[in-house]
Amino acid sequence: MLRSELLATVQNMEPADTRLYYPNGDSARFWSTVRNSPLYAEEVAEIRAEGNRLRGEKAPELTYDLFTVFARTGSRLEYERPYFERRRMLNTSVLLSLLEPEQETHIHAVCEMIWSICNEYTWCLPAHTGNSGIPETIDLFSAETGFALSEISCLLGDRLPVLLHTRIKEEVQRRLFGPYLNSGPYHWETATHNWAAVCSGSVGAAAMLMLKDPEMLADILFKVQGTMEYYLQGFGEDGACLEGMGYWNYGFGYFVYYADLLRRRSRGELDWFRLEKVKSIAAFQQKCFLGGNVVANFSDSQQRVSVSLGLSHYLGAIYSEVESPPVSIRASYTEDHCSRWAPAVRNLIWRSPVDSRSEWTSSSSYLPDAEWLVTRKITPAGVFGFAAKGGNNDEPHNHNDLGQFILLGDDTVYLSDLGSGEYTAGYFGAERYTYDCNGSQGHSVPIIDGQLQLPGAGACAKVLEAEAGGDESVLKLDLTAAYGYGPLERLTRSFSWQTADILPALTMTDDFRFAEAPAALMERLVTFCQPVLEEGSVLLRGTGGKGLRILYNTGALRPEISEHVYSDHFGEARTWYGMDFYTTGKPGKQESYEFEFQFMET
Repeated sequence: MLRSELLATVQNMEPADTRLYYPNGDSARFWSTVRNSPLYAEEVAEIRAEGNRLRGEKAPELTYDLFTVFARTGSRLEYERPYFERRRMLNTSVLLSLLEPEQETHIHAVCEMIWSICNEYTWCLPAHTGNSGIPETIDLFSAETGFALSEISCLLGDRLPVLLHTRIKEEVQRRLFGPYLNSGPYHWETATHNWAAVCSGSVGAAAMLMLKDPEMLADILFKVQGTMEYYLQGFGEDGACLEGMGYWNYGFGYFVYYADLLRRRSRGELDWFRLEKVKSIAAFQQKCFLGGNVVANFSDSQQRVSVSLGLSHYLGAIYSEVESPPVSIRASYTEDHCSRWAPAVRNLIWRSPVDSRSEWTSSSSYLPDAEWLVTRKITPAGVFGFAAKGGNNDEPHNHNDLGQFILLGDDTVYLSDLGSGEYTAGYFGAERYTYDCNGSQGHSVPIIDGQLQLPGAGACAKVLEAEAGGDESVLKLDLTAAYGYGPLERLTRSFSWQTADILPALTMTDDFRFAEAPAALMERLVTFCQPVLEEGSVLLRGTGGKGLRILYNTGALRPEISEHVYSDHFGEARTWYGMDFYTTGKPGKQESYEFEFQFMET
């Protein structure tokens, strides 16, 4: 849309008030329903419990020493923990003031937190500011903060003093609107990942809630339009989020929050949800889950992910193809360690009384742009899931993981992806692939003569065969380009996932061809379960008397167990195990290894 056309739409927009959020704008009736309905009982209890925890607590200070830790050590957690606690205090006091408007202590706490956040030196995190230009910097969290304060100002209305409404407008103008229009361009304006959606979406949403000047609003929305087009370019037509399920919740969530406000304010004239690609992205969530809360957590994603019920129900109301998730895996109020306001409030205002199924339905999908095969099978014996990937080693939040796979059986993840580690300066620096969770040494892929997979777009898989559905799903990949090993002429990896029986089974075959035989060849399988070596097999024990037996070429391979420790996304040390299968003798020019993965009762 041209800027002139956009201006005409802006001049005819709906008012920015509570009618954007509640039926007929009736805030009191909505929050009375939330307070009294059994549908929201758990969420309300969680918010009140957090209110009790925070009662009487002072907002933690963001000191100079904390702010400079990252520059001195590369560590982020010291500053981020109190920063996010301050956002939690804001969110909790606002939600309690909406749920219990008769309690004056809540609105007093809101006023103090708004004032305190407006006094922060910067709303950005130190990891994103660099050494200069802090007043002009807009990062994920400064944009989110401006959106949150703008929305809180709208939702609380005249319950907030005029001074605080004025202060919010001044700070959002100074920290977001002014820099966005007059500084930059910012790196995220042409990004094809979550930064584009979160930063531009938050600025655009705040502008729709704050600005009265149609010219300025049109200028901002026109810029946001361009960035959202870049964001969508980061997806193929299959809708897969290569950054993982957590970043789907995050980046696509903020895309939806912005697109919803835009559609409502423009009276449906500006509607991103009409795009087929957006519908495909909306359906990614149900394809990504292997069962329960376990996802195909390739890239920087957690192994277990809770769903945002508000976002899920909103998308389900738009697209009949979107499956409602099990309510049992909803994200609790305190689960988001970043304490983001936008999803927290929408988990209440967008929730609908849909069916409360206990599990996802069976599903089998091949995502051709991502080159992912993701399946889950519901049988009388439980829920079983399998996922494998091709792609390339230059993806967003990239891991060197071509040929990586994950195997779930009845809530135990037997073959795992380590997912995201602790975010530090080094994690995103030159040493990124020395971290086990990022380098191929921490994935279930071969190691050839001591050499790991290479990073970069040239290290790519070639899909030779892919089929999803029915009693067998198949993925065959040429992984030759993943390795910079000169004598390697060809490496193919084939998966066959059979689901006809009550207990599914997986067969994986690796075929190697070399111009000259390598000195060493090793197959690594990664698990969080402690492996048990048995005669001719390796046993992984799960929960409830279940297990997985791994059979291999006993004449050609000998297994050893290696133990490793890495720092997970929350800075906690976690142990993982490598099931390392070495050749029994010197490898030849041609080698073929077959592994069978059999679920069993132990």
